[in-house]
Amino acid sequence: MRKLRIILAALFLIGITWLFLDFSGIAHAWLGWMAKLQFLPAVLALNVGVIIGLVAITLVLGRIYCSVICPLGVLQDVFAWFGKKAKKNRYTYSKAKNWLRYGMLVVFVVLMLLGLAGVATLIAPYSAFGRIAESLLQPLWMWGNNVLAMIAERVDSYAFYSVEVWLKSLPVLIIAVVTVVILFILAWRGGRTYCNTICPVGTVLGFVSRFSLLKIRIDEDKCIKCGLCAKNCKASCIDFKNMKVDYSRCVDCFDCIGKCKKGAISYTPAPSSSPKGEDKGRREFLATSAIALGTIALEAQAKKVDGGLAEIEDKQVPERKTKVVPPGALSIKNLEDHCTGCQLCVSKCPNDVLRPSIDLMHLMQPEMSFERGYCRPECTACGDVCPTGAIRPITKEEKTAIKVGHAVLIRKNCIAVTTDDGCGLCATKCPAGAVMMTTVEYEEKSVYAPVVDEEKCIGCGTCEHLCPARPFAAIYVEGHEIHSIS
Repeated sequence: MRKLRIILAALFLIGITWLFLDFSGIAHAWLGWMAKLQFLPAVLALNVGVIIGLVAITLVLGRIYCSVICPLGVLQDVFAWFGKKAKKNRYTYSKAKNWLRYGMLVVFVVLMLLGLAGVATLIAPYSAFGRIAESLLQPLWMWGNNVLAMIAERVDSYAFYSVEVWLKSLPVLIIAVVTVVILFILAWRGGRTYCNTICPVGTVLGFVSRFSLLKIRIDEDKCIKCGLCAKNCKASCIDFKNMKVDYSRCVDCFDCIGKCKKGAISYTPAPSSSPKGEDKGRREFLATSAIALGTIALEAQAKKVDGGLAEIEDKQVPERKTKVVPPGALSIKNLEDHCTGCQLCVSKCPNDVLRPSIDLMHLMQPEMSFERGYCRPECTACGDVCPTGAIRPITKEEKTAIKVGHAVLIRKNCIAVTTDDGCGLCATKCPAGAVMMTTVEYEEKSVYAPVVDEEKCIGCGTCEHLCPARPFAAIYVEGHEIHSIS
């Protein structure tokens, strides 16, 4: 059973990691379901089938989710393995810090209800892993790809193509590094400390697992209290002196079974009788959890234009009154209510349009910016990969009609207005035909300049990206709170 658990955990860790690393779009077609199996994304997406399935699995098998499906949980096992190589039999039993566990859960729920999802998801396991994969692992993957592309080019092969690696958000990178350091220290020293003291998902599933059908059980007649099981328990949940297991913390790794030399530990159905008061506690917790999760769920309701030949000054980000979010988001509120900030959409955007927000209220949630690219009408990648419904899947035909914002002209920056060279690039390239050149009055003279038809504009950012005015574009996109159909 331990070997099976390790194999399945490795497959999930590799599969979900590949979802974030892959920039070709191949991985999602095969492994997109792995992201949708994550607990918090399923809650925010109101994916009742997945939620019921995960709770049912926990009620039957215990916290298998934490040891197999959750990528951050499996990553901690990898870190703990390095610690185990340094010192064997290094764990010990410790009492559960319930005040901290449930305190963190309450804080998480309150932050979500207050609309501070960006802050709350700092401790959400899938979101934390996504930031690590997108900010730390994907650049390494892309650099490795570029090395292979360089080698392939020398032998006239097109098996690989070079991609640009760039820093999308320094704050997110710092958060990812800090998260890795903390997780490594906690896992190295104490195994699953994060899962059993901080993680809100671990706390919820931990309480449910207290009532699971199959549990790690100690045969008191065979046990000699040698302590080997507790010394190898990364959840620190086996009290070998009293021959008891804290099932709310046990992640069913099965390490203890293999270490017991007397065969005193087994994974079998729990006794039918419950300790005094347990039924009442079960009912109270399940009712409280249902209310909390239900409340959260309801609340949740060819880019290079210079050919690489010219040295062009970097374009500055305009100050938008309203941010721009992807077409499948439906509205800014829908995205903010559902998004966990996992960075999967950011890592998959082939046009380099999505960025993690650095606004504290919506920390690490995606927003659109057009310095490096524009939102191509044929691209629906972000909606295809989002596991929470923050960005809904849409067709290419639907995308061409969804208005996420409108273009705003700043005539004093426009080359066509301020010089005699002419321009008109925004009008020439606009895929919606919303920008056109015409004669207008500017500073008491007639000039041939662009004008915007807001009824036609969909806010794709083509004009803002291609505008040659530097450092501030003469045309930029102002977002819409609620998207509409043009």
